[in-house]
Amino acid sequence: MSIENLKSFDPFHDAEADEDTSQVKSQQEDYVHIRIQQRNGRKTLTTVQGLPNKFDRKKILTVIKKKFACNGTVVIDSNMGEVIQLQGDQRKVMQEFLVDRDGLELDPKKIKVHGF
Repeated sequence: MSIENLKSFDPFHDAEADEDTSQVKSQQEDYVHIRIQQRNGRKTLTTVQGLPNKFDRKKILTVIKKKFACNGTVVIDSNMGEVIQLQGDQRKVMQEFLVDRDGLELDPKKIKVHGF
């Protein structure tokens, strides 16, 4: 009897290579995620993360607050970076703003809307 039969074999070892995970992370970071979070009762928050670094989030926030008539803030998260939080369900209008010529003119394929 050989001791080699008792060694553990990891069939997913190749999938866990550092090159593959860095490519997956970079692909996920290319997307702009628009999410909704339930607060208490009927109150909701809309969060926008993954905006390209060439945009100033404070200036975007001031335009959004005036255009959508809602309050909002920029929160710094350790994992996600700078995240824009808006009061209410602003997913559709935020998506239109990001794609629109008057807005940021982002690629619609790079925007993911999450929520109910």
